[in-house]
Amino acid sequence: MAKYSRLKVLTTMVESGLVPVFYHSDSKIVTEVVEACIAGGVRCFEFTNRGDLAHEVFKEVAAHYRSDDRIILGAGTIMEPATAALYIQLGANFIVGPALNPEVARLCNRRKVAYCPGCGTVSEISYAEELGVEICKVFPASALGGPAFIKDVLAPLPWARLMPTGGVEATEESVTSWFKAGVCCVGMGGRLFNPKAIEAGDYAAVTRTARQVLAWIKKARGAKPPIA
Repeated sequence: MAKYSRLKVLTTMVESGLVPVFYHSDSKIVTEVVEACIAGGVRCFEFTNRGDLAHEVFKEVAAHYRSDDRIILGAGTIMEPATAALYIQLGANFIVGPALNPEVARLCNRRKVAYCPGCGTVSEISYAEELGVEICKVFPASALGGPAFIKDVLAPLPWARLMPTGGVEATEESVTSWFKAGVCCVGMGGRLFNPKAIEAGDYAAVTRTARQVLAWIKKARGAKPPIA
């Protein structure tokens, strides 16, 4: 079951501003990547359900961090309630999906677990909020129009909390443009984790990139604290 309350998870996501997104079939490599992210200042980490028996990998990683308060683990690429329930039982503290599933929202509400579904329209975002969603994942963010899409959505829905994923580059220009547009946090996968660095075991590169991205987020926000 979830170790942290939904309020704790959502507040940490917003305050941190960055949610790394990663999958590997080897739990030892996932743990090394999580450690590298922690060293870089990351506080939330999304393990994606993208490979055969991925839940078994997550089970080992979650067990490793069960007594460790440095990181909040969640599960991503969750499409239906059965898979969401499985990952919550294994220790996922938040659930992320590429699409909105009302039954997943209801399940997460019953268990007081944060749910961040993928939304691509104002109607989807509004419906997700009706279902109790606090942070909507905007996906695929770049294809939907980038930071301009965020600005357009927040005009009629200024209360919405949006987390773009799929299009956030590990550059100051990209990070700044998203946060100036009004996002509450960003999800980053392949652009945060260099496959060649992971293959070579260069986890220090992951730490450096994560630390730099967090510094750009802080700079983009300026003196204005995030509203959790």
